[in-house]
Amino acid sequence: MKKILITSARSGIIKRVLKYFKTDEFYMYLTFHTDSQLNWALKKYKNYSNIKCFKLDLKEDNKEFLENLDIDILVLNGALAMSGSLIEMPFEQIKENLEVNYFGNLKIIKQIIIKMIDKNSGKIIVVSSLAGKIPMPFLGAYSSSKAALTMMMEALNLEIKLLNKNIDICIIEPGLYNTGFNKLAIDKKYEFMNESSFFENRLNIIRKYDKVLLFFERKNLDSIAKKIYKAIISKKPHLHYRAPLSQVLFVKFYNLFK
Repeated sequence: MKKILITSARSGIIKRVLKYFKTDEFYMYLTFHTDSQLNWALKKYKNYSNIKCFKLDLKEDNKEFLENLDIDILVLNGALAMSGSLIEMPFEQIKENLEVNYFGNLKIIKQIIIKMIDKNSGKIIVVSSLAGKIPMPFLGAYSSSKAALTMMMEALNLEIKLLNKNIDICIIEPGLYNTGFNKLAIDKKYEFMNESSFFENRLNIIRKYDKVLLFFERKNLDSIAKKIYKAIISKKPHLHYRAPLSQVLFVKFYNLFK
């Protein structure tokens, strides 16, 4: 039974992915960001002998935890989204976005991939975002962190090919899905965008833009969940998996004609 580690397993998309698995398909290590999420998982999966749940924070050093694991498939889903103008956002928030989405995932990859190289086998799947492919006002910190993450994985893929190792790299790039993540992210900017903001005369326009953005969220998560599951089980996976199709095409057309 292959062993799989999935981070941020409480997310709506990953919860949907887990429904596709057969009971004994993998031995799973599921990680959660908070104590409340972990307690929820311990209750939900208490009767599954092949599922172990742990708390993991991408901003912390998880070296000791990872050293004791022999992982065949790594699925990195952890992410943080901070919103606001790059002009006005506190620098610490911009830094935190990169610390989690880029450096946090990279630290885990660097530790796990060494073992994969030694045994000449493994698969690393990273959940990035279509937001890394298109500029989005007031989401510059988040989308730039995802763009960096995508580029990092593409570069890693080339390095692995040069080593001629049997390790697959997959990049998942979801569009807008209604999981609550996007709403929480875009609302954060209003914590410091007030009457003293450079954009004080544009706040009504910005709020309308937010509503339009959320209007295009997909409520059904199957299109992206199936892509992730396919990347996990495929013997010859693709480098990129993107969904939903309409948003993927929009991003392609934008970059073609911008």
